[in-house]
Amino acid sequence: MGEHMTKLALGYLCRSFPKRISSGAKCVLRLVIVGLVIWNATGVISQTGTYAQTGPPTTVTMMASSGAQDISQDARAAARSMFIERCAVCHGPNGDGTGPGAANLNPKPTNFRNLRWQRSVTDETIAKVIVYGGQSVGLSASMSPNPDLETQPKVVAALVEHVRQIGKKHRR
Repeated sequence: MGEHMTKLALGYLCRSFPKRISSGAKCVLRLVIVGLVIWNATGVISQTGTYAQTGPPTTVTMMASSGAQDISQDARAAARSMFIERCAVCHGPNGDGTGPGAANLNPKPTNFRNLRWQRSVTDETIAKVIVYGGQSVGLSASMSPNPDLETQPKVVAALVEHVRQIGKKHRR
């Protein structure tokens, strides 16, 4: 069945161009167009127009795992501000996953106060989600990427630290 559908699709692709273009050129052109559509649809190009990350984001994850000793007070201040501006809308100002934007989301945002969740996720995964969005680790596309943070690994590390501190403050 699949082979029959493939032949039908290729036959259609090679037939309906203007007559002044040769049939071989029509077929090649259609195959290129279909290839580009599939390539784009599978996420090879990210929303920012740059090539998508094919491996783990080494700079971001390395900084996230390097520990608090490298995080400056400026990075921590920037992280707290970004958390309120970008994250608290869905995760809530106290990180419990009940921000005003959470009401219409399914799945619901992660509750950073949940100790089981805190134990289940690595700093590297949190950093990757912050920078590349939920889809980068198989989570919801509703968790938007923050590509501007890709060049700010210390701020990302400070955000990871902030998420971890939320879990420590509110153990359940």
